[in-house]
Amino acid sequence: MAKINLLPWRENLRQQRQKSFLATLAVGAVAAIVLVLLANMGINNQIAGQENRNNYLRGEIRKLDTAIARIERLEQTRDDLIARKNVIERLQTNRSLMVHLFNQLAQTVPEGITLNSVRQAGQQLTIIGTSESESRVSEYMRNIESAEWLHSPTLRIVVRTEAADRPSQPHRFELTARVAAPGQEDEEN
Repeated sequence: MAKINLLPWRENLRQQRQKSFLATLAVGAVAAIVLVLLANMGINNQIAGQENRNNYLRGEIRKLDTAIARIERLEQTRDDLIARKNVIERLQTNRSLMVHLFNQLAQTVPEGITLNSVRQAGQQLTIIGTSESESRVSEYMRNIESAEWLHSPTLRIVVRTEAADRPSQPHRFELTARVAAPGQEDEEN
């Protein structure tokens, strides 16, 4: 007789396939969850590493900012010292200027001229005086022009006056000149 299998083999095969499918689905879900967790951990590690690098860079930037501020203070101190040094050098250079100025004034004044007032404002010298004649004033200007410490005389006023106190010097004059050490006048022009 023929063998007849009365067991529900198709039902068993379907259940086995369904169990296999569910097991594969569970393994896939677990694998997906593990991959998501690993990716999350990797990204978090990268973020933490970048934060550490950023914090390190912020710290180094703060150090550099402190160093830059210190350098700026040192540069300001250096500029102040250079300015002081320049002032001292200028004072040293001009130290004997007044002696030379008075010496030049005494040497350049010709006979027949009397100086009433000499004012200095910076390098500008204003000379007011009286003279016997206008030619004496011209001679005085030539003397100033040839002087070492006085330069560029400019006549501002020559006026004939009837001064009772100086009848021998009837001309009043005012002129300006520049005061500079020999060689410095060439640098200024």
